[in-house]
Amino acid sequence: MDDSRETQGPKAFVTGYPVKHSRSPLIHGYWLRQLDLAGSYRAHEVSVEEFASFIASLKDDTSGFVGGNVTIPHKEAAFKLADRPDALSEELGASNTLWLQDGVLHATNTDGRGFTANLDERHPGWDRGDRALILGAGGASRAIIQAVRDRGFKEIHVVNRTVERAQELADRFGERVHAHPMAALGEVMQGVGLFINTTSLGMDGEAAPWIDFSPLVQGAVVTDIVYVPLKTPLLAQAEEQGFAIVDGLGMLLHQAVPGFEKWFGRRPVVDETLRALIIADMEKH
Repeated sequence: MDDSRETQGPKAFVTGYPVKHSRSPLIHGYWLRQLDLAGSYRAHEVSVEEFASFIASLKDDTSGFVGGNVTIPHKEAAFKLADRPDALSEELGASNTLWLQDGVLHATNTDGRGFTANLDERHPGWDRGDRALILGAGGASRAIIQAVRDRGFKEIHVVNRTVERAQELADRFGERVHAHPMAALGEVMQGVGLFINTTSLGMDGEAAPWIDFSPLVQGAVVTDIVYVPLKTPLLAQAEEQGFAIVDGLGMLLHQAVPGFEKWFGRRPVVDETLRALIIADMEKH
């Protein structure tokens, strides 16, 4: 896309601290080119101290932005500073997607939608079971719990080293969510049809402890929200033990769709060319 096309259309952003690692500009740039749309999407590194004034500049329209994405560590602040967060954001207490409409700053959280859309694409039928297990109780697990609960799972078991953190999530998301310590992992896996890792186990090629997946039901799906490496040690273990696996890259791609549609007026498609583009970038770094 030439520079004039970028300067003519709507401007969107991703902000975080740091943000140089973000692949969102690659994703949105691909869609702008593919759909032949004028516009731009760029990374803007904003510190915690500067974030409130950055949001204020969006609201008073001095920035020229129509909206953007918010990543770590600003998601909770974005929710608090938005004029009109939606129900998803309200329950999570965090927003990752902002857009301006008639001078009003709206906010949502698309992480859960990205998670379910990835599984819908890569392994249709993943949601037929009743029991899901989520490993980890950090910030990333909130949207996953919400999405899995809203898909109709009757029991969601959160297993975490610090059981108090898991209990906080059970309290937040209702009676279908149950907290357990890590020592109970094997027992809790009995009858589970969906196993989700939201921890950093095995990230960037680090070793991960061996997990016996045999208590899972036949036909269970194991997925990981980590996507570097694409096949994490945990996914490799599950695959070796005969279970279907879904990597986390699609969650990153699909969570970007609703924002792009809000800012640029067209609904983009997550295709294999985009996936290959991001994988090639991952292999370079």
